[in-house]
Amino acid sequence: MRCRDAKEWLIAQRDGELEPSRAQALQQHLSRCATCRAFVREQQRIDAMLVGSPRPHIQKSEPSLVRRASISTDQIMQAVQQQKQITHQLEDLRQQQRLRVARIRTAGAISAALGLLTLSSIPLLFLVMAILQTDLALKTLSLFNGVIDAGIVLGEYIQTELTLVTRDNLLLSGLAFAVVVMMGMWLRLMRSPQEA
Repeated sequence: MRCRDAKEWLIAQRDGELEPSRAQALQQHLSRCATCRAFVREQQRIDAMLVGSPRPHIQKSEPSLVRRASISTDQIMQAVQQQKQITHQLEDLRQQQRLRVARIRTAGAISAALGLLTLSSIPLLFLVMAILQTDLALKTLSLFNGVIDAGIVLGEYIQTELTLVTRDNLLLSGLAFAVVVMMGMWLRLMRSPQEA
C-alpha cells in the first residue's frame, strides 16, 4: 500500500467511512510505516486542538479509529471569523502592494521622462547658445578641441574595423544573430511577472 492511499484511508476511517476489509490492510501498513503513524498522531493532535481537549476519544473495539469529536457552533463561528479577518488582512496587504507598485511605476515614468528631456535638451541648448552667443560657443568648442581630435582618430580606426566587418558577410551575420539573441533575452527578462 502506498502512503498516499493510506492517508486517504485514514481520513475515511476518521470520518467513519472506511470499509472493514480495508481497515485491516491499513493497520498492517501503519505497523510498518513510521511516516503514516506520524500522520495519525498529527491528525489526532489537530482534532484535540479543535475540540479543546488534550486527548482524542478512542473506541474500544478498534484502537486506531478516532471518533469524531463534536465541535460547537461557537467554535465554528470563531474559526469563520478568524478566516474572514485573515482574508481581509491579506486583501489589505495586496491593495497596499498594488499602490506601492503604482507609485513606483509613476515615479519611474516621471524620472525617465525628466532624464530624456534633460538629455535631449542639451543639444538644443547648445544650438541656442551657438546662435545667441557665438563667441561663447566657439570658446566651449575650443575646450573640447582635443576630445574632438581624439574622436576623429577613433572614428578612423572604427571605420577601418567596420570595413573589415562589412566585407565578411559571415562575420556580419554572426554579429546580427548575436544582437537579435541578446535583444530576445532582454525582452524575456523585462516582461512583467503576470506575463511569465
